[in-house]
Amino acid sequence: MRFGVRKTAHVFERVGLAMAGAACGLFVGAYVGSAISSLTTQGFLLVMMVLGFIGFYLGIDTPQMPFDDAHNAIDAAEFLSSAGTLCATLTALASVAVIVLRLDPHINFAWLALLGWSAGVAMQIVAGAKARMRK
Repeated sequence: MRFGVRKTAHVFERVGLAMAGAACGLFVGAYVGSAISSLTTQGFLLVMMVLGFIGFYLGIDTPQMPFDDAHNAIDAAEFLSSAGTLCATLTALASVAVIVLRLDPHINFAWLALLGWSAGVAMQIVAGAKARMRK
């Protein structure tokens, strides 16, 4: 019984993180879509949200490599996960700031936001897949 409750709590936590990723994707998509007219579509927003959902679901809670002194290797999945999370959330924070503060940055900032978000969630997805394949 306790195992089932712990497993359910873990799934709830991961789905909550995934929904936070989807919200971050919505913010980045809303900003980038408003700055780059060719990306002002519902499909673009949906893709950004789905990428955030998948990236945050897979990449935030990666299983760690067993730690012992014999294996002094860097855990690439853990590093990619943390770097991807930082990159994606920093991009989302910057996008929210632009929207809320009604700033009008140069168009290159929108392209940078799109690149930062894409790189961040890509790192999370790769890290999550890599960590789960070594189990």
